[in-house]
Amino acid sequence: MIKAVKGTKDIFYPEIVDWHLVEVVVLEFLKAFNYGEIRTPIFEETRLFARSIGEETDIVGKEMYTFTDKGGTSLTLKPEMTASVMRAVLEHSLHKKNMLNKFYYISPMFRQERPQAGRLRQFHQFGAEAIGSHNPALDFEMILIPYIIFLHLGFNDFNIKINSLGSPDDRRKYLLVLRNYLEPHYEDLSEESKKRFKTNILRIFDSKNPNDIEIMKNAPKLLDYISKEDREHFETVLKYLDHSELEYEIDHTLVRGLDYYTHTTFEIVSESLGAQNALCGGGRYNLLSKQLGGPDLPAIGFAAGIERILLAMKNKGLLKSSDKVVDVYIVVADNNFRTEAMNIANLLRLHKIPTEFDYLNRSVKAQMREANKFSALEVIIVDSEITNGYVQVKDMSTGKQEKVFVDLLPERYRNMGLTYTNLDDVEFDDDEFEDDF
Repeated sequence: MIKAVKGTKDIFYPEIVDWHLVEVVVLEFLKAFNYGEIRTPIFEETRLFARSIGEETDIVGKEMYTFTDKGGTSLTLKPEMTASVMRAVLEHSLHKKNMLNKFYYISPMFRQERPQAGRLRQFHQFGAEAIGSHNPALDFEMILIPYIIFLHLGFNDFNIKINSLGSPDDRRKYLLVLRNYLEPHYEDLSEESKKRFKTNILRIFDSKNPNDIEIMKNAPKLLDYISKEDREHFETVLKYLDHSELEYEIDHTLVRGLDYYTHTTFEIVSESLGAQNALCGGGRYNLLSKQLGGPDLPAIGFAAGIERILLAMKNKGLLKSSDKVVDVYIVVADNNFRTEAMNIANLLRLHKIPTEFDYLNRSVKAQMREANKFSALEVIIVDSEITNGYVQVKDMSTGKQEKVFVDLLPERYRNMGLTYTNLDDVEFDDDEFEDDF
């Protein structure tokens, strides 16, 4: 028996209904903020991620799925989306066509890390990227979007954590100060943090080692070393948050180990996730375009893990997916009229009414059991009355049954609100349907 690769999973009914719930909310609000969808290839040249994320990060050093193709090119399954979006903007000169490009995505990512709750080797993220403006209003917008999405998904216990990394010059000065602070504590650091001390010292703030955490409590604060201009940028972002009455916490340990981050960095966290409590994270990456050979392009974005969001929703009892698979089930009571029954099913489907039809030639009793299994709202029973243009329609919740003229079925279900589109805005030619089916 061949099974799914460790750290991956199949997603199907009924779990997929929960995914649709999240995706619908995500799409509604990202479109409302005027973000257009972007879909990039599932793999890129390895050097894209090595240059953007940084050679010394855990992602590049330990977690990427990298392989060499038949042409000898090193390729990597994308571990994150930001670098791919920026590559697409530069490759297609989108920054020359629009001064500001705003994109959203829903996409699988790949990292070869230890599988655990809410964290798989193939995982899925939604996120947004705004490329072309340094305006702090965009920083605020990038925080507000996931905030609103989480509210509409039912969360009420999440918190915004925010910090500023300042400019590259600010950070270089701060790294010297941080190194001087940590040198006397070097021998007390964990082995992982000792490695980070030499390769990516800011990542020590991410350590979960209790002793490391205690040492970093008294570390110098990066905010104390940023320039006046960068502080004003950060304070403007905070003013937008204050004006909108969004509660937040300045977290001096939120420093981001990725090389391309500058200025605002943030996370939205929920206690529903336990130790790994981040629902989403983001920030400015004004350096990325130039690192990839492009011009100076200020940019900001966020990413949120769908699996982690669903786990948090499950922990909070927010998943209310319906058991209903179809709205209408067609029961064939007389096999002489199976063709007519199938035509009715297709007529309803063309009106976007979720409908199922018996393809196994089962008894009426077995078909009714199947209708119950699918949690159908109504059952349409097709028998000899179809020769006069009528069917029996049974309400599965009340058991009430009535005779209905076939041509009136689409209007009946439209009035019940079962269609997926507003049929008043779409022209349907019922006569044409009847001719075709």
